[in-house]
Amino acid sequence: MSRVGLKPIPIPGGVTIQLTPGRLGVKGPKGELFCPIPEGIEMEFSDGLLTAKRSGDEHAALHGLTRSLAQNAVTGVTEGFTKNLEIVGIGYRAQASGRVVLFSLGYSHSIEFLIPEGTDIKVDGQTKLSVTGADRQLVGQTAANIRALRPPEPYKNKGIRYAGEALRKKEGKTGATSG
Repeated sequence: MSRVGLKPIPIPGGVTIQLTPGRLGVKGPKGELFCPIPEGIEMEFSDGLLTAKRSGDEHAALHGLTRSLAQNAVTGVTEGFTKNLEIVGIGYRAQASGRVVLFSLGYSHSIEFLIPEGTDIKVDGQTKLSVTGADRQLVGQTAANIRALRPPEPYKNKGIRYAGEALRKKEGKTGATSG
């Protein structure tokens, strides 16, 4: 029995729900999102609550997933999602201009990163980035793509990391002693 799938989703004021076969549409102040509803799962909206029901136990695996995707859509159009990144390293920096972020990450060239539609990137003080948007998956994927430009290396932890990410530092090689 899916405990996540059984929880109802409260729908705040200002959010409209549109149910069509196989698709759930959620519209709010931060935008409009759609999430798929797989076969065997049915969404019901009544009295300000959205509930996910399944037709049988063969659809149990998708019950909680569908409910979580619907919850993320409701949260996204009301509050939005944010991922914070930090750039660590001498000379490493970012600069935003329009829909492009220019990164200097120690390579022989600078990297132009195009901001995907549906997300927004703010750069604070050249070393702090925040990726925001209504679609949780898109925000997370954009942050992961930025981090992949220069992941933290294990010896000095220089690179792009998530804010608050715990990194383990490796000890370097010890020199051979003559003797």
